Amino acid sequence: MAHGHTGGDPLVLGIETSCDETGVALVRGDELLFDAVASSMDEHARYGGIIPEVASRAHLEAMVPTIRRALGEADVDLSEVDAIAVTAGPGLVGPLTIGASAAKALAIGLNKPLYGVNHVIGHAAVNQLVDGPFSGRTMALVVSGGHSSLMLVDDVATSVTELGSTLDDAAGEAFDKVGRLLGLPYPGGPHVDRLARGGDPEAIRFPRGLTAAKDQAKHAYDFSFSGLKTAVARWIEACVDAGREVPAADVAASFAAAVADVLTAKTIAACRRHDVATLVVGGGFSANSQLRELAATRCAEAGIDLRIPPIRYCTDNGAMIAALGSAVVRAGAAPSDLDFPVDSSMPMATITV
Repeated sequence: MAHGHTGGDPLVLGIETSCDETGVALVRGDELLFDAVASSMDEHARYGGIIPEVASRAHLEAMVPTIRRALGEADVDLSEVDAIAVTAGPGLVGPLTIGASAAKALAIGLNKPLYGVNHVIGHAAVNQLVDGPFSGRTMALVVSGGHSSLMLVDDVATSVTELGSTLDDAAGEAFDKVGRLLGLPYPGGPHVDRLARGGDPEAIRFPRGLTAAKDQAKHAYDFSFSGLKTAVARWIEACVDAGREVPAADVAASFAAAVADVLTAKTIAACRRHDVATLVVGGGFSANSQLRELAATRCAEAGIDLRIPPIRYCTDNGAMIAALGSAVVRAGAAPSDLDFPVDSSMPMATITV
C-alpha cells in the first residue's frame, strides 16, 4: 500500500452528492490521498438549471465507478477504510438521498462508523487539506450557487455559529440570473466573471444590499442580492428602451463589484467585531476573481490572514466531506444512526447528524 498510517489517523472515505457533482475522496488526518469527481453539469445546461431527477440519475450511475476510481488512484483497499462520511444536507433531496444510501450501504457492508455531515461547513473544512489545521477561532465565508453563509468557527468539528446568511438569492444564483439577462450561456457565473474583467467596475453604481444604517442592527451580517439583480434588470431595460447598446462588460463589472463589495465588507466587519485574525473563503463562488482580489486587498489592510483554497477545492467535491469527516472522527464525535434522514435545509448549527 502506497500510504502508511500517518500518526495513526483514521482513513476516511467521503461522499458528496448535494447537487450535480458526484464526489468521492479519501483523507487521512489532514492529508488528501485522492479526490475523484464526476459532474453532470453538461446534462443540465440545456435546461438552464439543475433538474434534480436528472442529477439523481447521474449520481446513481456515477457512484460505484467514482468510488472505484478514488480507491484505485489512492492505492487503498475498501477494507482499509476506517470511517465513511457523507453529505446529509443542505442540498437537493434526491441527490442527497443517493449519496446517503451509498454511504449507508458501505457502512453496513464494511461494519464501519458512518458520519452524516453538513455540506456548507465542509466548504470551510476543506481548507485544512490545503493550508493545514485551523489554529484558534476562524471566520468562514462560504459562497456558492445555493449558499451564502458567514460562520464563526471555534472548532470545525464541534462548534460553528452562523452569524449571517442570504435572505433571498445566493451570490452564485444572482450571477446566473444576471448572466441570463446579458444573454450569456448557463451557468452564468464564470461567463459574467470573464466579461467583467474587461469592464469598468465603477461605470454603474448598483445598490449594495442590507448595508443601510437601518439594516445594520438586524442584518449586519446577512446578505441580499435580489434587489441588486432587479436593479441590473431595470438598468438593462432602460438602456434598451432608450435605443442604446447595452455595455455588457461594464454592467457585468459593476454588478460583480457590488457583490464582492458587500461580501467582503460584511465579512471583515464580522472579523473585527469578533476579534478573528483568520478568514477562510470557500464554495463555488469563491472562484470569482473580483471577490478573490477584493478579499485579498481588504484582508491585507485589516491584518487578517486570508485562506482561499485553489478553485478545484471550491466547487463541490468529495475532499471537503472527507476533510470534515476526518475532523469529526478525530474529535471523538458519535457516529450517525444508520437511518438518519437527509435534510435539504440543514441549519449551520448541525455539523453532524
